[in-house]
Amino acid sequence: MTTLDGSLPPASAPARPAGERPQSSKRSDSPATARTASRRLVVDRVARWVVTGGGMAIIASILGILFFILLEVLPLTRSARIEVGASVAVSHPVEALTVDEYQTHAALLAPGGNIQIVRLADGAVVAERQLLGEGLLAARVPPGGTAVTASTSDGRVIAQTIDWRAEFATDGARTVHPEFPEPIAIELDAEHRPLGVFAAQIDGKDRAAAAAQLADGTVAVVKREAVENAFSGEIVRSESALRFASVPKLTQLLIDRDQINLYGGTASGEIYWWKLDQGDDFPPQVTSAGAFEITAMSFLIGDRSLVVGQANGNLSVWFPVRPTGEEGFLLTRVHDLPRHTSAISLIAPSQRNRTFIAKDTGGELGIYFSTSERTLWKGRSPVEGATAMTLSPKGDGAFVAGPGKLAFVSIANPHPEISWKALFGKVFYEGYEQPEYAWQSTGGTDDFEPKLSLTPLVIGTLKGTFYSLLLAIPLGILGAMFASQFLHPKLLAYIKPTVEIMAALPSVVLGFLAGLWLAPMLERYFPALILLFLVLPLFVWLTGVAWNAVPLRIRGRYPSGSEIVLYLLAVVAGLLTAFRCSELFERFAFGGNFQSWLLGVTGMQYDQRNAVVVGLAMGFAVIPIIFAISEDAFSNVPRNLVSGSLALGANRWQTVTRVILPTASPGIFSAIMIGFGRAIGETMIVLMATGNTPIMDLSPFNGFRTLSANIAVEIPEAPFRGTLYRTLFLAALLLFTLTFIINTAAELVRQRLRKKYAQL
Repeated sequence: MTTLDGSLPPASAPARPAGERPQSSKRSDSPATARTASRRLVVDRVARWVVTGGGMAIIASILGILFFILLEVLPLTRSARIEVGASVAVSHPVEALTVDEYQTHAALLAPGGNIQIVRLADGAVVAERQLLGEGLLAARVPPGGTAVTASTSDGRVIAQTIDWRAEFATDGARTVHPEFPEPIAIELDAEHRPLGVFAAQIDGKDRAAAAAQLADGTVAVVKREAVENAFSGEIVRSESALRFASVPKLTQLLIDRDQINLYGGTASGEIYWWKLDQGDDFPPQVTSAGAFEITAMSFLIGDRSLVVGQANGNLSVWFPVRPTGEEGFLLTRVHDLPRHTSAISLIAPSQRNRTFIAKDTGGELGIYFSTSERTLWKGRSPVEGATAMTLSPKGDGAFVAGPGKLAFVSIANPHPEISWKALFGKVFYEGYEQPEYAWQSTGGTDDFEPKLSLTPLVIGTLKGTFYSLLLAIPLGILGAMFASQFLHPKLLAYIKPTVEIMAALPSVVLGFLAGLWLAPMLERYFPALILLFLVLPLFVWLTGVAWNAVPLRIRGRYPSGSEIVLYLLAVVAGLLTAFRCSELFERFAFGGNFQSWLLGVTGMQYDQRNAVVVGLAMGFAVIPIIFAISEDAFSNVPRNLVSGSLALGANRWQTVTRVILPTASPGIFSAIMIGFGRAIGETMIVLMATGNTPIMDLSPFNGFRTLSANIAVEIPEAPFRGTLYRTLFLAALLLFTLTFIINTAAELVRQRLRKKYAQL
């Protein structure tokens, strides 16, 4: 049966028995289906929570690391904490004061010449020694010493050394016993006239020196020395005397421990410097500290820096500096500390570092660190009218004595040398000709001052990153562009995994090869490297011209991108040509020796392990990362954009540079930033290939030290929670912050680029 238009009528549905429900095409009401859907929901929910929890755990871990680093760095910013402890009563005024290293006993010198050993726990006098019966004029303790010295009215200087002998019982209890060796008397004025201001340095009976201004204004110096014959054991004692010409009346006088330098201060603010090793025929060097009287002087540890206090409250630090291009040294005012409101009366230096305490006549007390010019604490003296003051040998306490009272001050001052200027600014260190950025954490003696400037490390980090990316960015991006857009897919299937496997090479292996093989070879063939930048582009360009000159019917027989074989041959030929012509090029362009030419023409010295070596080695490590990510970015450009560009008449190169490259730019930028992060955090390559020298020099022919390499080198030697330890954590925080800021900025730029080219 057909309809009027000849078509077949629609098939009728089969009849349903009465009461039967219609069958649905979906089986949602099946128990098995319901269980499967429920299981999927549970799995999906669990997976979502696992992924979310993992992400949150990673964020929490990073924040935990950051929080831990901040906790380790924070103590560097704290000032000194001062607590006034117990005080003991003394029965007489105190002219001079010294304590033992355990801070259990103090030696006090009374105006009459009587030395009393006072137990600090209860103020009991446990020992006494009469230094001089009568005629004592002035007394003092040399900076950092344990000898009590005094000048007399008959032209002598008398010194009493105090030996603190410690005994330990079986239960660990410590007992300190003071001992008095035979005092030393040095005659300075043969006419037995009263001495003026004086200074002394005592190193037992074998070595002692004293100096004083005599009544006629001349300055007398007497040195004693005992030398033991290494073969016979005979001890030869000698005494030498110097007599310098008359000078204005001195208010202060100091002699260093080496007994080579003698310094004096006057009421008119002048500083006299006598060099004792030159004899008394040479006049002193005179330097003005200002128009105000010099009221206090003291050496800092090492006896090279001189702290000068004046009547107007000025505090300054001086030391000898060799002017550029000259042979001699000039006493130079290097550091100025905050001025007090009244005259400086007492200065007590630390025996551990360049910390010192200064007190003025108004009772104000200040704790300072000279090199960083940092005021650690300022407040009132615990003893009114204090006449003597000293820092404990460990630097964790100070003792202030005055009429009838001796007070102890506890000092918590673990990191006095750290300040923003010391970490990132130029600092004038002892022995330097000018302020500099310097990192040198350890030295040969306790007199050494650590130099902890992070600026050379930051510059070194950026320098190494710059030279590595200078090589890695063009090769990585252009290589990815060629591989993704011009290379045959069959060849790409082999080349891309090979390049990515390069990223798995251990950096220690690359550093080893760079330091022991590449650096010496580059030193020998550096002209060849320069020649490569001329020869390789030329050979590759000529190869491309030659390939394009081949008739299309011949080129068409080969797969697209197979010309890479010719380019590889051109690269090999360029390498051979550059190295074969290296000697000829060096003789023609650099007079036969590149290193000599470089030093003579530019003044730069060629170090074997330099930034060029690091740039090549670290660039080799970064190229695979940039290549892999950039290749993915190029390959992910929609094919309709490429096809549309080609269909509109653009050639392959125009399509790549004007369509594909802008569209892939967010991914390329991400590749560069990830490569930057890889380079900035690299440790082993820069550690092994740079010489690891923390210098401030942008020359590509010098080495450097990075933040990461510095942490690896220094952390094994850093005392736990010491200044160096916490400074290394600060370097880690700086590296963390630097990468965070750069990655954040990179992500913002990437997002902007992504939005800009999203409509293409």
